[in-house]
Parts: sequence; structure tokens; C-alpha cells
Amino acid sequence: MSDTPDPADPARLCEEARRLAETGEPGRAAALFERVLALGDTPFRAQAALGLAVVLDDGGDVEGAREADREAIATGDPEYGPRAAYHLALTHERAGEHEQAGPAWRAVVDFGNPAYLPPALLALARLADDQGDFETARGRWEDAVGTGDAEYGPVAAHDLAQRLLERGEPSRALRILTAGLRLIDRETAPYAYTRLAVATGIAHLDQAIGAFSAALGEPGAAADGEVGPLAVELLARTLPLRGRGAEAREVWRRGLADPGVAGQVRARLRRDFAPDDEDAADADPADLWWEPVVEQSVSEGTLPALAGEAFGALDHMYALLAVRYARRPEPRAGEAGEAQEVREAQEVMGQAVRVPSDYAWGPLLHESFAERLRLAMGDPEPALPPGWPDVEPVPET
Repeated sequence: MSDTPDPADPARLCEEARRLAETGEPGRAAALFERVLALGDTPFRAQAALGLAVVLDDGGDVEGAREADREAIATGDPEYGPRAAYHLALTHERAGEHEQAGPAWRAVVDFGNPAYLPPALLALARLADDQGDFETARGRWEDAVGTGDAEYGPVAAHDLAQRLLERGEPSRALRILTAGLRLIDRETAPYAYTRLAVATGIAHLDQAIGAFSAALGEPGAAADGEVGPLAVELLARTLPLRGRGAEAREVWRRGLADPGVAGQVRARLRRDFAPDDEDAADADPADLWWEPVVEQSVSEGTLPALAGEAFGALDHMYALLAVRYARRPEPRAGEAGEAQEVREAQEVMGQAVRVPSDYAWGPLLHESFAERLRLAMGDPEPALPPGWPDVEPVPET
């Protein structure tokens, strides 16, 4: 009995062609698919055309594959027609020909096959978005979410929510994100869940910003004496979370310029200034020359830069003082007055370089000094004063 399929039996020809393609004989497979197409309008024409398209595409004949896809689409077959349209669209997407892929994606949608509908809707939404047609894109994204597809629905929800947030529509973004989250199994798709969860948090932030802004009213309007200072603080501290630092600075400025609430706004701006020490807490802030600088830095969102400048200056001054102290200069013999001055100066420097020990960043400053001393003295392990830096040196006898 011959293994050659009946040349008039399209079902057997398609099955044999599929087997040949899977076993690495694409040339023979293509020949059998073409034989089925030559039989004319048979029930297997769409299947053969799609099979030929896949085989030709795998072999590098993209144009031939696209022509075969179009033949399959033209049959109107409810199964192989949308599959061929999907394959045709992918050949264009792969080549970066997104606009040319559009008609193929629309053909997928027109077939209405639920297995291929979600990716087609998502692709058409992105294409419309790229062309600046937001309303069309919105409809496609919403339709993709509406399919309930666990793979493409959440992606569509995320894309649409991003655009809605950019357009200042956080409430609508929240609704679409909530719908997208319902499609995700967090255990099996943690990354997709995380993306939507973060976007949901951002939408809540934008909603809060809108509410706080509404509470303050238009610029120039006097703030409510009871809740105005709170609204100023909440809005000014939330805006930077969305990368809107300039707006936050303006909110602080506006609150501080309003005589009705300026005092309360300033108190909220300085809420983290109070020291832990009870005695220091009673000190007049006006006596601390740097507090206005810090206050301005907080209101302008430049506190990290200010801290960097302050630590840089402290590191420089501390190193100069500490290196001199570590070298411990000795007076010449017989010069008792000078010896006393040297000891006193050394004692003062010793007290100065031990000031940072009580601060959380003190050890880092000590490490910086040790490295500077090592470089200054050219010694891999320079001699530091006894008990450095936390214990007073033992008095000389």
C-alpha cells in the first residue's frame, strides 16, 4: 500500500503536509498545500492556504506567505480565516510595518473569533493611539478589557489608564484599572498584577491632588482658616510624588503668603524641625541662623541638595581640623608658655573633632577623616589618637 495520499482527497493532503512540515520537510509540505489549493473551492482551501503561509514564512518567503494568508482570509472560513489574518498582521508587525498591519488586525476583529480578538483589539488601540486618535483607541482598549482575556485585557487596561491619567481623568482610570485587576490571578501573573496595582495607586494620588486643589480653590483666593493649612500641606507634599515639584513650591509659597493661614502653614512646613531634646525644643528658632535656609529648602524641595552642601562643607572643615589634631605637634624644649598654648589648642581641637560622634552620620565622617589622614601622611595605617574618636585622650605626664 502506497504512503502517497490520494491526490483528490484534500483532507489527507492537508494532514500529510502538516506531518511533513513538523518533521522538517517544508518543501514537500508546501507542494502538498499548493495541490490542495489547485483543487479549487474545497472545504480545506483555507486550511491549506494558512498552512502554506506558515511554511513559506518559516522559509523566508514573506511575500509568498502574505499572499497565501490573503487567500485564506478570502475564504471567510471562521477558524482559518482569522488565524490567517492574525498571521498576516504579525508578519507586518515583525517588519515594523505597523500601519500595514492595521487592515489585517481589522480583519481579525471582523471575523469575531474570540481566540484572536483580544490581541487584535489591543494592536488596533495602540495603532490609533500612535496616530493621535484617542477616542478610537479608547474604544478598542475598552473592548479588549471587555473580552475578559487574562493575558491581553490587563495590558489594555494599563495602556488606557496611562492615557487617562495623562489627560487628567483619574476617576475613569481607576474604573478601567479595577476592571483589569479582576482579570488577573495574582499567583500566576504577579508582574501583571503589580503593574496594575501601581497604576491604581497613582490614580488615587491624582484623585487626591485634584481634591486638595479643589479645597484650596483658585490661586489668589483666601484659604479656609480651618482646613486650608492642612490642604496646603497635603497638596504640597503629594505633588512631588507625581514629579510636580514646581507646583508644590508654588503651593507652599501661596500658603505662606496668605496672612489668614501663614502661621499654621509655616508650622506644618516645619513639623519635622523640632529636636528631640526637650531643652533645645524651648529654644527660639530665630537663634538658629540655618533654620530659615532649611525652611526654604523644604518648601522648594531642595533639601537633599542642601544636605549635600552642608555635609561637604563639614567634611572639608572637619578633615582640616582633625588631620592637624592627629599629628599632635610638640613644642620645643624650654618653651613652657608655648607648650601650654599647644596643649590648650590641642584640647580644643580634640573637643571639636569629637562633636559628630553622637550623630548617626558620625562614623561616616570618621571614616572620611581616616582616609584623608592616610593620604596626607602617606601611611597605609596612619596612627590615630588613642581611643579615637569616642574617648578623650589620656593626659600627658
